[in-house]
Amino acid sequence: MVIDLNADLGEGFGVWRLGDDTALLDVVTSANIACGFHAGDPLTIRRTCAAAVDRGVLIGAQVSYRDLAGFGRREMDVEPEELCAEVLYQLSAVDGIARAMGGRVSYVKPHGALYNRICRDREQAEAVVAAVADHDERLPLLSLPGSVVHEIAAREGVVTVTEAFADRAYTPEGTLVSRRAPGAVLHDPDEVAARAVRMATRGTVTAVDGSEVAVGARSICVHGDTPGAVALARAVRDALAAAGVTLRAFG
Repeated sequence: MVIDLNADLGEGFGVWRLGDDTALLDVVTSANIACGFHAGDPLTIRRTCAAAVDRGVLIGAQVSYRDLAGFGRREMDVEPEELCAEVLYQLSAVDGIARAMGGRVSYVKPHGALYNRICRDREQAEAVVAAVADHDERLPLLSLPGSVVHEIAAREGVVTVTEAFADRAYTPEGTLVSRRAPGAVLHDPDEVAARAVRMATRGTVTAVDGSEVAVGARSICVHGDTPGAVALARAVRDALAAAGVTLRAFG
């Protein structure tokens, strides 16, 4: 059993810091680095990329709607051509900085509202896939199992990787519970670690109604902006190792 452990990093902005990127980079195998549209800035991106390269952690571009004020968690209606250009812009910027630091962007993971939108919206999913293909069609694109973006990406020759979330609640349909709902984000390290092990070894998770949902995934995410994120990530890594799961980046 092999699984990738990823986290959202580089989400500070200017003098404001969010999460402990350095500590998380010592735990995860892949880093989803904010591209400046929902969080992050050139210096933060540079520092995070450099730290990831130093630790041998895979770098991913976490592209988003242009929504600094809402942290990329507000759904937006963006024309497909504009969305494609904005995703390409973000991806190219982080890849350029990563290469200057001795690494490169190895995958793409949409953030927040954009991530959820392309699970069901064909038009916006096509725009995101087109941006990835324009930059480098070999870059894997992370998404939830069953998302329409998998079908569109396959048609365009873009690889996709399925992902599960250890610290998020699931609906019976296999989607993430809205962050506006109570209990959408999980904080107990033991609970989060146990869910990660079940995801990796059984490919299932218990939804909010008690039903079992299939979430077969190659990568598991722990959010870097969650309070206590480092403790959560360490608990997940230790529990996976104890269960005989090998942690390895998917790139």
